[in-house]
Parts: sequence; structure tokens; C-alpha cells
Amino acid sequence: MMMMKFFTATACMATVVSAFTAQGPARSKLLTKLAVTLSSNPPPSSIAGEGSNSNDDWSPDSWKTRHASQMPTYENEEELNAAVARISRCSPLVFAGEVRSLREQLARACQGQGFVVMGGDCAEAFAEFNVDHVRDSFRVILQMALVLTFGSAMPVTKIGRMAGQFAKPRSLPDETVDGVTLPSYRGDIINNEEFTPEARRNNPWNMVEAYHQSAQTLNILRAFSTGGYADISRLHAWNLDFVEKTEEGSRYRKFATKVDESLRFMKAIGIDTASAAFTKTDFFTAHECLLLPYEQALTRLDSTTGRWYDCSSHMLWVGERTRELDGAHLEFTRGIGNPLGVKISDKCTPEELIRIIDTMNPDNIPGKLGIIVRMGAEKLRKNLPGLIRAVQREGKSVLWISDPVHGNTRKTKNGYKTRDFEAIRGELRAFFDVHDEMGSHPGGVHIEMTGEDVTECVGGLSDVTEQTLPERYNTYCDPRLNGAQALELAFLIAERMRLRTGLPPIE
Repeated sequence: MMMMKFFTATACMATVVSAFTAQGPARSKLLTKLAVTLSSNPPPSSIAGEGSNSNDDWSPDSWKTRHASQMPTYENEEELNAAVARISRCSPLVFAGEVRSLREQLARACQGQGFVVMGGDCAEAFAEFNVDHVRDSFRVILQMALVLTFGSAMPVTKIGRMAGQFAKPRSLPDETVDGVTLPSYRGDIINNEEFTPEARRNNPWNMVEAYHQSAQTLNILRAFSTGGYADISRLHAWNLDFVEKTEEGSRYRKFATKVDESLRFMKAIGIDTASAAFTKTDFFTAHECLLLPYEQALTRLDSTTGRWYDCSSHMLWVGERTRELDGAHLEFTRGIGNPLGVKISDKCTPEELIRIIDTMNPDNIPGKLGIIVRMGAEKLRKNLPGLIRAVQREGKSVLWISDPVHGNTRKTKNGYKTRDFEAIRGELRAFFDVHDEMGSHPGGVHIEMTGEDVTECVGGLSDVTEQTLPERYNTYCDPRLNGAQALELAFLIAERMRLRTGLPPIE
């Protein structure tokens, strides 16, 4: 019930703010929409079903019968089994009821009634963990979601790449430095970054440490999302100190003032703005399903539904390098009840995509599967229409999500891996253009970002250049948008979404 109240309150807020800025017929239309939103409250069960439970040939370890790409080699199998057994005895990190709540929200987005924002670090690290780091990323996502809610006049589902995003695929299994060859760094859940034999050893006990850090991260996120920090009346306080002084921060302050006016209006007409729907929010987690022994150890049978859920995270996605149709990662994910994602590049054909969908979501459940598109603007304009056309022809229910960062990575002359803000913006523009042409719903955005004032991606109003990259280049893996760049991107998406619905620009 609280979930539905949150949907209603979020949609009302967006509609009221939009009504203040609209004129003439547009204002009348929005006020009518507000009345309909307040009077209708469809039950979640009518949107997202459980589907069949016919995976009789599946078990949490059936993936072991398939080839597993990007998996580390552990030198001591007994040590690996002991670490997996230790995690298997630990409490779930998330619960099946939370997972089903996320799927219900994604089902609405799948049907054009919502939008998803996914954000967080490229890879979490043990040494970087602290409360402030989690809080700052959380509040940037809150800001982005609020701006996007205003832009779309529909609920925005918030998902953090947190509490499990440790493992990373590598192009090569080994790395050579000054004639010395050692295993590649695959993320803290597998080995450590220092280039020494001891650090680069694939250590199964790192999985146990990753579990405990994930538990702490989830405790922090739950406290912030339900303990008053996410109260919409505090939206001015969500501005990060370094963002406050930027053009994005100034624009956000003006926008927050409009929301304050809307809150006062809603309170005046009798809506309780001190209720949980306004003071708490839903926040979910997701990570790449890469290290299968860890995922298997946290897969549990739900006593309510009799279905298996991977309780390491609310949502998991399979990457471009591990989505082989006969591979271990699709075999594992096909049997769990979690919402899933799959990364798709220009290498994926329409026929292959349909087979992936049939494997990962055989019952065609709305909200079960997100197609996360990562191609670069030019390739996206060429390849995405064919993929959408195939999905429409086959009647598949998927959520289309743009990942505008991974296809736009390059190396500078001074050796820094970076991403251009304009290229990211260009891919997002192409994503929306194609969906406009195809009559489909652009359902979300997936970005690597942080709440910290880093200098890792160039461009945007924050004016990071190749020359300033070394100043605060802190990433353990790929470059991330800083808080100002992420907020700027949210405003750009919001403007595009308002254009789609005929609403006036954000002033």
C-alpha cells in the first residue's frame, strides 16, 4: 500500500509543478490528469505477475554445466568451497518482497507509466567505503529522480549500482608490467589492485568481505531512504557543497523552490505532505551478475511463492561479454525471480535479442527484463530500430534503458581513460529520437556516476578538461560522471521528456 501511495504522491507532485508552469489548454489537461491520478489506484498484482515456475531442470548451481566467461580461476578449490559455504550461511542481503516491489515498479515503466534511473560507481572498492561516499551518491540520485519526475510527470524508480558492484570483466586474463605477468585486477571481490603476486591472487575470502560491506551499504541506504533524509521537504539540503556553487546547482535551487510552492499548494488542498509517501522513498540496488559462486551462495527459496531469488541484490544484469545464449550467466539468471537486465551493443542482432529475451523472460512478464543499450550515438541510430522492431513484432515486454557511457570511453594522449559529456549527451539524444520514431517508450537511463567532486569525464558545464583530469582522478576502474555532470544530464533528459509530452521547458 505504501508503494502505491508513493507512486500517487510522486505523480501528483510532478503534475502540480507542471500545472504551475503550463498555460491555457495544457494547464487544463494537467489538472485533469491530477484528478485522475488522485482517484485511481490500480492494484500492483494486475500489472506484474509471478509467471510460471516451470524451471524443473534448473537449480542454483546448474550454471556449472555451462561455460562461464570472465570467471576467475581459484588455485584452491577447498578454500573456494569454504568461502561459498560461509556466505550460504549468512542472512540474505535483500528480501523477496522487496524484489517483487521493484518488479511492480518496472512493470509500470515497461508499459510507459514510469522511468528508471540507475547510477553508481563503476566498481565499489573496500578502501573507498565510508558513509559519506554512500550518502553523496544517494542524494545525487535523489536529485536526478526529482528532476526526472518533473520532466516526465510520472514516477521515477531509483536503483543504485551499490552494495554488490565489485566485480568487473577484463579484456585479458593477465597483465604484464616491466616483464612481470600477473592476473588482471578483476575487482576487490576477486583480488586487489596492487601489482604484487599476493595482491593479484584470486582470493575467495574476498567474497566474504564484499558480503559484509554490502550489508553495511544496504543498512545505510535503508536508513537514508526511510529515516527522514529523503523527506521531499528537505530537497534544498540534497545539494552537494561543490554542486551548490555551479550553474547546475543554481538551476536546481530554482527548481526546488517551485517544488516547495507545489508542496504548499498540495497541503492547502488537504493532502498530508507529512505522510510516508512524502517523507520516505523506495531505493533499490543492482549489480552485474558476474561472479557466479557468490550469486549462487546468496540464492534462496522464497517460502511465500516457492520461487528462487538471488538475495545479493534487488536486480541483476548480465554484461555484453557474458550474455552467450549457451553460457553459464544466462543459465543462472533464467531461474531466479529477480528483475534482470542485459547489456546490448551493436554486435547483437534482432534474432539473437529475441532468443536472449526468451531465455531470460520466457513467460514475458512485464518488469522482468530490461534491455540496456550501449552503442554510441551513430551505431545506436543504425542498429536500435531493428531491435525495437523485432521486439514489437514478437510482442515481447521489455524495458528499454540507455547506457550512454560505456560506448563513449576513450584514452587521452596523457594516458587517462575518459568519457566526453557531449558524446554521452549525443547517445541519449539518439536514444530518444529512435524511440520517438518507433513509437516505443524510452524507459530509463543507466550511468556510472559518483557524488564526489571527481575529474574523470571531460566536458559539461563543470568544464573538466583533459588537462584537469589528473586533479581528482580517483576511479578504481572506469571514469565516472561527478555530481554536477550527473545533475546536468538529468536536466537534459527532463527537458527531452517534457518535449515528448508537450510541456513547457524547465525554467
